[in-house]
Amino acid sequence: MTHNNLFSALRAAFPVDLTATAVETDGGLRYSWQDLDRATAMMANLLQSLDLPEGSRVAVQVEKSVEALMLYLATLRAGFVFLPLNTAYQSAEIEYFIGNAEPAVVVCSGANFGWVSKTAFKAGTQHVFTLNDDRTGSLLERAAHHSDQHQTVARQADDLAAILYTSGTTGRSKGAMLTHGNMLSNALTLKDYWGWKKGDVLIHALPIFHVHGLFVAIHGALINGSKMIWMAKFDPKRVIARMKEATVFMGVPTLYVRMLAEPALDKAAVKNMRLFIAGSAPLLIETFTEWQQRTGHTILERYGMSETAMLTSNPYAADKRYAKQTERRGGTVGFPLPGVSLRVRGDDGQEMPVGEIGGIQVQGPNVFKGYWRMPEKTAEEFTADGYFKTGDVGKVDDRGYVTIVGRSKDLIISGGYNVYPAEIEGYINEMKGVAESAVVGVPHPDFGEVGVAVVIAKSDAVVQPENVLAELKAKLANFKIPKHCFVVAELPRNTMGKVQKNLLRDQYKNLFSA
Repeated sequence: MTHNNLFSALRAAFPVDLTATAVETDGGLRYSWQDLDRATAMMANLLQSLDLPEGSRVAVQVEKSVEALMLYLATLRAGFVFLPLNTAYQSAEIEYFIGNAEPAVVVCSGANFGWVSKTAFKAGTQHVFTLNDDRTGSLLERAAHHSDQHQTVARQADDLAAILYTSGTTGRSKGAMLTHGNMLSNALTLKDYWGWKKGDVLIHALPIFHVHGLFVAIHGALINGSKMIWMAKFDPKRVIARMKEATVFMGVPTLYVRMLAEPALDKAAVKNMRLFIAGSAPLLIETFTEWQQRTGHTILERYGMSETAMLTSNPYAADKRYAKQTERRGGTVGFPLPGVSLRVRGDDGQEMPVGEIGGIQVQGPNVFKGYWRMPEKTAEEFTADGYFKTGDVGKVDDRGYVTIVGRSKDLIISGGYNVYPAEIEGYINEMKGVAESAVVGVPHPDFGEVGVAVVIAKSDAVVQPENVLAELKAKLANFKIPKHCFVVAELPRNTMGKVQKNLLRDQYKNLFSA
């Protein structure tokens, strides 16, 4: 039953001509489809030669490279479980992930081998390899001695393929368990929904330790037999220069903002492009509009999470099968994908009326199996009828478009009233001279909790905190008005461009303490 192994489906989509280029790097290296097939076979044979127990985890913390992509595919091919780790994680974090996941194999960059191997061996890991972004390391040296032929290991759709640790803004990170079936169903749905076609070329400029870069982008290209232009790091000038050879680009909002700052970005630069997709963080309506005006292209915004891969998407094109509406609407994440059921519920579990804000719950073949070794947490996050409580707060309008308003943990309860930061941020972001804002809740002796606004001004503007608050007072109920406003140079962000509100809450938590 090899056909349920995700690798089998990806391999079946390789083009007939295996000598064609599958991946071209920004350093000028070309890898053919045959190279991908042979190298993943050698790595899979290496993993299998280690006599690992069934379901073993392979934890990987390395810089982005085509060889790292091959290692991911080889892990699937050999039937093991892939565990990507953010390259920014430090020793205490790595110690937690290795202790929690108990991987049989750890692969790290050569520069970190000293401390990573110590941590891994202490936790009982038997094998530690190195892999660098310049095609060196013990993993490749060892794999070179193995055959370039390999029979893909049979897997059931419900078998574990990957564990993704969530960013852990509240408490310890949780390992989301994704199956072969979860990821294949999502890849096939998106291939259809986003109109992937023969001859498409993807610019891959995202990290590969995250759902967006590893699953959405890579699976999208591979399941369509499409070439990837592979960039080790995002560089706006280089990305714009390569657009004439490409048709699809996926990025986080920050990448679009950085490209808009480049004079080279115009309609001529993007005339070969078919689709620009944004996700992983909210796209400001200003960025959405400016991109439309500069390029003539409308960014397609979508919504997903580590636990579910993609859940909703703005429509790619007029298609009667999927949606009554064909418009990509800024500020929304579109419609639930085919096969995904999405509902909005109040705190009491009641269905919320159209346009009313509540907790988003989802069900579908892409929804994960649960949290690694956390049965109580898993049970807590699913409803009695099998819906996953995403922790995101949002609404669905009368046309079916979904809008995300924020995370439930970002909700501020001030004097007994619910305050949604995203609503206030929307008003602040529209103000003259404001580039971006974040509103967080901090403890208050009188109200329990109050909002604090943290604002970035545009490079050519001066923004006065008191003016921001005065303008809000003219537009919003008094209980929603932040009690303080700070104008800062930048907001703390994670690698995917999301604002780290937990760090802001921590920074301002003692603002009102006696």
